[in-house]
Amino acid sequence: MILETFMQTSIFNWVIMPLLIVISRIFDVSLGTLRVVFIAKGLKKWAPLVGFFEVLIWIIVIRQLFSAFENPIWYVAYAAGFALGTYLGIYMSEKFSTGEVLVRVITHHNTTILLKDLREKGFGVTAVDSQDGIAKTKVIFTVIPEKFLKEVIKTIKSANPKAFYTIESIRRVNEGIFPAHKKREPILAIAGLINGFRKGK
Repeated sequence: MILETFMQTSIFNWVIMPLLIVISRIFDVSLGTLRVVFIAKGLKKWAPLVGFFEVLIWIIVIRQLFSAFENPIWYVAYAAGFALGTYLGIYMSEKFSTGEVLVRVITHHNTTILLKDLREKGFGVTAVDSQDGIAKTKVIFTVIPEKFLKEVIKTIKSANPKAFYTIESIRRVNEGIFPAHKKREPILAIAGLINGFRKGK
């Protein structure tokens, strides 16, 4: 009785309910974004698990909210939660840094320093001479764990600031040379993400 009376108050309709909608939508959409990322990366055991909780939140919370939409501000809260959930999902997918990527560097300049720096940091590198129709070029290929991408880009810009480079996602890699590191499972990445939020990152 008391709960029903409280649910009819202005503070519930204009403050508490919109907050619940935003929070629920953030969790729902961010999990959906992660599920798509995990599918793209071939993480077969994690995509279904995330999908399970995504649908569970939808059934328990979102469906109930849909059946009781009475205030226009609730629609705004729903849209805001969707936007924030999308942003959070992308942010979390970047923090997970799972899988490998191919970095391709094309430059007309001398690549001796760049190749030396990459190899000293433990990255496997393949360099190929090429011709782009204007002048001779050097094409450098390196397949790296995604968690080292920022370090590799920094190395490229430091050794050859005007180099052209592209980055492509890779689903599977066989053999190769990589810096020593432990495989980072998504559940560990979630713990690291939460820790980062606590530190204000």
